[in-house]
Amino acid sequence: MRTDADIRNDVESELKWDPSIDDSQISAIVHDGVVTLTGQVGNYGGRWTAEDVTKRIKGVRAIANEIQVKILGTGMRSDTDIAEAAANALRWHVSTGASQIQSVVKEGYVTLSGQVEWGFQKTSAESAVRHLMGVKGIMNNIVVKTAIKAGDVKQKIEDAFKRHAIQDTKGIDVNVNDSTVTLKGRVRTWQEREDAARAAWAAPGVGNVDNQLYLQF
Repeated sequence: MRTDADIRNDVESELKWDPSIDDSQISAIVHDGVVTLTGQVGNYGGRWTAEDVTKRIKGVRAIANEIQVKILGTGMRSDTDIAEAAANALRWHVSTGASQIQSVVKEGYVTLSGQVEWGFQKTSAESAVRHLMGVKGIMNNIVVKTAIKAGDVKQKIEDAFKRHAIQDTKGIDVNVNDSTVTLKGRVRTWQEREDAARAAWAAPGVGNVDNQLYLQF
């Protein structure tokens, strides 16, 4: 087992190492492997990146992201500018260009709505607007609408787990209710947890993934 001090040092070192984020005002607190990120960044993309970077560190059991987005100076954009940029980003993205997705912006916060046929389109829409200048946060209300059979989806996801070399597929339980997939059980790394969720999102008709997988070292 790694100590909290080891994990904290690695998180802070990785944040410094990654050139895509300004870590100068970010701090990490670790207790029993649970990392709490605090401080502030100049854009929403930085907040998301800090969390993503932390997932790489061995021994991290969970993450609480309390980083505040404080946009200053040249990063400021009006809601109209953000809305126009979001509309263009969604229209030009290969996964969402043909979809009927709407974005509403209020005080820098973007709400995505509409309907798509695949779960990956819902996540792609959020990715498309995440790093736009002026964005403070995102609410993803996009609905995945398609006819699915629970048994078919469950089998496709379990088959994907095997193809993706997830170490212990027997430790993962897949439950399908309407268009929601719930993943329960244990995995060895954050990467496996992310890979499992990604595999579930890729199944046809999946509208939501409730990832309850926990890390067991």
